[in-house]
Amino acid sequence: MPAFVWKGKNRLGEVQEGVIVSEGKDQAVATLKRNGIQVLSVQAQRTSGTKSLGKVKAKDLAIFTRQFSVMIDAGLPLVQCLEILGAQQQDKGFQKILNAVRGDVEQGATLQAALSKHPKAFNDLYVNMVGAGEAGGILDVILQRLSGYIEKAVKLTAKVKGAMTYPIAVISIAIAVVAIIMVKVIPVFSQMYEGLGASLPFATQVCIKISDVLINWWYIVLGFVVLIVVGLKQYYKTINGRLQIDSMMLKIPIIGDLLRKVAVARFCRTLGTLTSSGVPILEGMDITARTSGNMVIQNAIMKSKDAVEQGRNIATPLAETKVFPPMVVQMVGVGEATGALDAMLAKVADFYEDEVDNAVAALTSLMEPLIIAVLGGIIGFIVVAMYMPIFNLANVFGKE
Repeated sequence: MPAFVWKGKNRLGEVQEGVIVSEGKDQAVATLKRNGIQVLSVQAQRTSGTKSLGKVKAKDLAIFTRQFSVMIDAGLPLVQCLEILGAQQQDKGFQKILNAVRGDVEQGATLQAALSKHPKAFNDLYVNMVGAGEAGGILDVILQRLSGYIEKAVKLTAKVKGAMTYPIAVISIAIAVVAIIMVKVIPVFSQMYEGLGASLPFATQVCIKISDVLINWWYIVLGFVVLIVVGLKQYYKTINGRLQIDSMMLKIPIIGDLLRKVAVARFCRTLGTLTSSGVPILEGMDITARTSGNMVIQNAIMKSKDAVEQGRNIATPLAETKVFPPMVVQMVGVGEATGALDAMLAKVADFYEDEVDNAVAALTSLMEPLIIAVLGGIIGFIVVAMYMPIFNLANVFGKE
């Protein structure tokens, strides 16, 4: 998303400058006006060559932010903090980005403006929260909140990935075992049965046919699998494809419920962190929608944002989307009514992060016996199918 350098006057008539990340120039001007800024000029910001250095690991970003907040809180100058953190950074790509940021700050740019030149490393949420911290003179507090937010996001993602590690490993090993049986074992039985001259049971014929396809036409099977994977990835990059796939993922039993809880926890944590840091609610909802990670959730937040722009509260449009659980809507409504929206969102985020823990534990305990049962069924089918002709021969010889 592009960044725009702006210059304007605040409500006190003081001239201010800064950088805002928005979808377009008109949206940037509208956001500034909502924040009480009389816009004098808005220009697209030129990006530096470091933009293509690649993404930064969330764990590295969390450590950097935590160390940065401690240094700022201790009273070290901004440039010196960036110099120290850049020198001790082991990731060479991240080190180059920090050195570039330090150079921009030394030349008089704000930290927000310097960070916005590297969108792959610092997303909209990070840049806007830093801008709010600079404007309010509470950069150390904002950085502490940011580091806490990133650490919790990393922990949440690690839990979900951890739950998927065991099933993926077991399924991969099972596929390899079945493939070896199909390619190495079944051909031996097939050659043995060819000399009998008798008709084979249907299950045995199926196993032999699958084995022949894997041996003689493996490149077509492999190409078909690659084609499906690449096709799904390309389709997911389209708006309609992403919307349909995200919607299907939320409807999958058990897994869909887990993904919805993760999305709700991320929504509450992100919006709560932004609002508590002084970011305007509309801008916060816009950033939260773009960082939701699910197109269905994103569309629901954007519809709610449009309703808020028309003068409505947040809770009612959230309820109308029928995407968020009733408890979330009720807590948001209470937070709006009491003026403690950020605190309510933080409580809801804590609750749903605990729910994710429970869901991950339940999913892991459920998938383990389910995978064993499925794999046992597949192996059992192959074994029975290959021994059925032998059983038939035994019956024939027994009758004779």
